[in-house]
Amino acid sequence: MSLAESLTRDDIPCPSAQDRARNRHRAGVAWSKSAIRVILTNPRYTGRQTWNKQRTDEVLLDVNDVALGHTAVMRWNDRDRWVTSKDLVHEPLVDQTDFEAVQTMLTRRARTGTAPKRPHRSRHPYIFKSLIFCGVCQRKMQARHSHGVAYYRCRYPQEYALANKVDHPRNVIMREEVLIQPLDTWLAQQFGPLHRRHTITKLIDQATVGMPTPASKPQGPTTAELDAKLTRYRAALDAGADPAVVAGWIAETQAEREHINQRHNVPTPVDELSSLSEDQIIAIGLRLTYEPETRTVQAKIDLGLHRWDSVCVRGGT
Repeated sequence: MSLAESLTRDDIPCPSAQDRARNRHRAGVAWSKSAIRVILTNPRYTGRQTWNKQRTDEVLLDVNDVALGHTAVMRWNDRDRWVTSKDLVHEPLVDQTDFEAVQTMLTRRARTGTAPKRPHRSRHPYIFKSLIFCGVCQRKMQARHSHGVAYYRCRYPQEYALANKVDHPRNVIMREEVLIQPLDTWLAQQFGPLHRRHTITKLIDQATVGMPTPASKPQGPTTAELDAKLTRYRAALDAGADPAVVAGWIAETQAEREHINQRHNVPTPVDELSSLSEDQIIAIGLRLTYEPETRTVQAKIDLGLHRWDSVCVRGGT
């Protein structure tokens, strides 16, 4: 962690910043811990070429039905089976001595973690786990427990804040206990038996703001009128009219009729929202965003990203 922060602080471009053509999906403004780990575990970064890191195994598609044949599966070989060149083939990023020291350290950690772990229940359950988001960086806040107090924290290293040009405190902290009573009161008011239907109606009304409403009366001929046309065209064909001309009329009318059927079968967004059941709306996820400057928590229900009231809580950064 300290190495990634140090590289970011020293303004050394990270891998995604060096090769933007292949990393357009990444921000490229700071070093990540995963990038450091990849560099310290891949022998190629020592300046040497490596072969036989993987092998291709042929495995049965279905062990109960061998007639289905085999498929190729790529699997990693053990590190002692890798073949590494003795000579350098490019400029190294990691010294060979440092690289071997890192492998020894990781191997030691792996051995200590091979003992079977017994399933255990967390000693500190968190009521709002995965629901609290930081109002500064919009990242999910981590649940922590200290001295018998549950709280939620967003830790943002200063180096990352400078690289991303975000005015973010090093730690944003909110205690869990200060949110429980205000949120319980708010939920009881909005979704209680007396206000539940009113809240659901308001959700649907807000979700349909700005959406196109279905036309009150369809433009053009109806399917019944087009069916009457087809009947007349067939009668004209039986009476001796030019088959080529009548066939064109029939094809054009049938295409228009099919277009009307397709248009009527596509539900509008308003129809989809109006068909939501009470249970579906109640089951919609809740998102809580803590604003450290105002010490408020903004509760949102994700139905078209609608804002709700801010709940005042005590707390600080």
